[in-house]
Amino acid sequence: MLVSLTVGKVDAGVAVLLTEDKRQIEFPSILLPPDISSGSIVDITVARNHKSESDAAAAFHALQTDIFRTFGQRTPSSPTLRCRNATQTSVVLEWDPIDIATAELRSLSLYRNGSKAGTIPKPTEVHSTKLSGLAVDTDYVFHLVLKTSAGTYSSDKLTVRTHKMTDLSGITITPGHMPATIRESLQKTAETIGAKIVDTVRIDTTHFVCTEGRGQAWEKAVENNIPVVVPDWIKGCEREGRIVGVRGYYLNADPRMRQIGPGTSQPQHQQGPPPPPPPQQQQQQQRPRSPLMSPRTEVTPPTPERPTRERNGDAPPPPPKDEDNDDDKKSDISTTPEPKSQAGEQKVRTEDLKPSAVHESEEDSDEEDEDEEAGKAAEAGLPIREKPGQPSIQEKKDEEEEATFQDVKL
Repeated sequence: MLVSLTVGKVDAGVAVLLTEDKRQIEFPSILLPPDISSGSIVDITVARNHKSESDAAAAFHALQTDIFRTFGQRTPSSPTLRCRNATQTSVVLEWDPIDIATAELRSLSLYRNGSKAGTIPKPTEVHSTKLSGLAVDTDYVFHLVLKTSAGTYSSDKLTVRTHKMTDLSGITITPGHMPATIRESLQKTAETIGAKIVDTVRIDTTHFVCTEGRGQAWEKAVENNIPVVVPDWIKGCEREGRIVGVRGYYLNADPRMRQIGPGTSQPQHQQGPPPPPPPQQQQQQQRPRSPLMSPRTEVTPPTPERPTRERNGDAPPPPPKDEDNDDDKKSDISTTPEPKSQAGEQKVRTEDLKPSAVHESEEDSDEEDEDEEAGKAAEAGLPIREKPGQPSIQEKKDEEEEATFQDVKL
C-alpha cells in the first residue's frame, strides 16, 4: 500500500505530515530522508510482516512453558516432626530438611500445646531443637508451622510424654577421659539401667562423664551447659533406682554431699519400724497439757448515785447507850491506862479506823449488788425476794437518813 504525504513541519525529533484530506500525522523525523523540508512530498509503503509475527508468538509460548515447568509443577512440602529423645524435664525434637520448592522462605516456628514456643533460627541449616524446663511425667503436643511465599504449611501434631523419675532410659552419656576399667564398668552400668552412650557431644547428650576435665569434648560440653559428672553418678542412679541430683557428683564437688543409701522412692514395707522414743519423751507425751486460758474482759456496771458518809477526822457516834452497859463502860473507863502522847493517840486512832473502812467498803459492794438485782427484777416485773435475817431496802434507806455522828471514846 503506497501513501503520499506532504511534510508540513519538521522539528528535531518529530515531523508533521499532512494527508490529502488535510489530516495531520506525527511521524518520527529520523525515518524520513535527511534532505526533506517543509512542503516536501514523501511516499510511504505500508505492509504486514507475517514471518515476524510467527517468530514472536513462538518465543512467547516457550517462555510460558518454562515458567510453568519451573514454578507450576512443584510446591513446598509440609515439615515432618519427630521426637529424638525425652527425659524427665526435657525433650529433643528433630525434623527432615524443609522443602520449599521454588518458593521463598519466610519463617519456621515451633508450637507447644497450641501456643508458639519460638522461631527456629536458620531453618535451612538447623534440623533439631531442645526444650527444657518441662514437668515430670506430663504430655506435651508439638507441631511445626512453615511460612513461604507460596503459602503456609503445618506438620502433623506430635504428642510426647516426659519420663518418670524411675525411668532412666532417657539418659544419654558421653564419656570423657577416664581409666579403661572405669569405662568398662560405666558401659555395664549404663546397659543395666537402660541408658545410652554416645561417643560425641550432641544435642541430646544429657550428661558428660569423666574423671579429668580436659579435651575438646569436655570443652564442648561445658560450652553447651551439659552437666559434667564423675562415674559415681551412674552408680548412684543404679543404687537409688531413679535419677539422682548431680550437685554432689561434679568434678570438684565434696563427696560428703552425695546421697548414700536407699532413696526416698523405696517402698515403706521394706523399711524397718521407727525406733521408740526415749523414756523422757514418752513421759512428756503422756502428760496432759493444761488448757490455755483465753483472756476475758469484764465490764463493771456504773455505781448508782447514793449519799456518801462524811469521813473526817471524827468517827461517827456510837448507837444509843443502854443502862446495863453503862456500868461496864464506867469500869472500863476507870481502868484506862495512862494518857498517851498526841502522836501515839493519832496512831491509835488511825489503826482503829482502818478495819471499819474495809468493812464499810465490803458492805457498800454487797449493797450495790443487791440494788442491781432489785433494779433488774423491778424492770422485768418480778417480785423482789428479801433474804432472811436482812433488813429490807426501805428500812436501809430509813436507817441511812436517821444516821448521826457518834463519839468514839478511847
